[in-house]
Amino acid sequence: MSTVSFARAAAVIFVACSAVCCGLVAHRPARGDESPDAVASRFRAAEVGPQAAPVEPVPAEELEAGIARGVAFLVGCQRPDGSWGSANNTQGGIDIYAPPPGAHHAFRGAVTSLGIAALIESGDTSPTVTAAIDRAQAWLLDHLPDLRRATPDTLYNVWGHAYGIEALALLHRRAAADPGLQAKLKDCIAGQVELLDRYESVDGGWGYYDFRIGSRKPAASPNSFTTATALLALADARDLGVDVPQKLFDRGMASIHRQTKSDRSYIYGEYLKYRPEHPVNLPGGSVGRSQACNAALRRLGDPTLTDAAIRTWLERIVARNGWLDLGRKKPIPHESWFAVAGYFFFYGHFYAALCMEMLPAAERPVFQDQLARIMLAIQEPNGCWWDYPFYDYHTQYGTAFAVRTLVRCRHGE
Repeated sequence: MSTVSFARAAAVIFVACSAVCCGLVAHRPARGDESPDAVASRFRAAEVGPQAAPVEPVPAEELEAGIARGVAFLVGCQRPDGSWGSANNTQGGIDIYAPPPGAHHAFRGAVTSLGIAALIESGDTSPTVTAAIDRAQAWLLDHLPDLRRATPDTLYNVWGHAYGIEALALLHRRAAADPGLQAKLKDCIAGQVELLDRYESVDGGWGYYDFRIGSRKPAASPNSFTTATALLALADARDLGVDVPQKLFDRGMASIHRQTKSDRSYIYGEYLKYRPEHPVNLPGGSVGRSQACNAALRRLGDPTLTDAAIRTWLERIVARNGWLDLGRKKPIPHESWFAVAGYFFFYGHFYAALCMEMLPAAERPVFQDQLARIMLAIQEPNGCWWDYPFYDYHTQYGTAFAVRTLVRCRHGE
């Protein structure tokens, strides 16, 4: 069996096996006529969970040294054209399904966007880092407008559009003294919003596979975490004054609500919404993506999500970090306990850092030290971080997520 056939078959088998697992119906979303007490009662389980053990505060010098090493790695591995990542370093038959060349255009667009975001958020204004950001900005403006889905069944491009918007928004802020560049960046953001609208699932929200039909309007089963990522990016675009259709927010939120369990575990994708007891949909399987979904719902003002629930899930990602860590560096997606895939490790911790920022400032230091301890303990000798062998993108996106997480662990920020 070819590499592509094996990887695609694995994805289809995972979907098929999931469909026959028994379970209870996921918790229904809040209705407009429900009282606050009724809503609170339905989501009470989201406010109870394991408590994380205390850790020693991380000295500022240690934190900054870790960030600096990550930044140096990103600058050092940037490609001559300004991008990050490539289709090299295949894994001999177990690579993720990635129809060329479009899938790799999507991966490179997303990873380059994450690299830009990490360098900007690091606060490093040295000439070397500034030049790296400038090169990446030029590449992004040149290539991102051309990004489309790879094939009718593969929509990895939605990740490129979402993270592209995030990076462009940060670049827009950075270009405050250059109105002409800001206008160009804003125009590019508007184009990415239009593409997220185009590639939105017919059900609302976003998924990255359409194995059902492969239709012009994707019939992809929306994933809770992909939808959360896209909604956060669209919120960035809206904050800059870019026109974002309200329907994208409404339909995306509705999709996440359909995938919300009463304990704030989130279903992996809507194709599993009637199988909420599948291992991937239990708290151990959801601990990474719950952070992204919580961040998106809070950013968009969901009244059912309480600070207590956000705190509970931050405690859980620390106290139950082993479930994510067991999947880290495993070469086959979802082979670990709770069907956790390795690529959720740094993704989940980054969105946990976003959730942490949404709590009152006085509550953040304990979580900042806990997240920083996790990140710093697994930094590689060359300064990078990685969680899943992913062609030649993993050290780049892993490092970008880790740097963005550590930046938010600076006390006082």
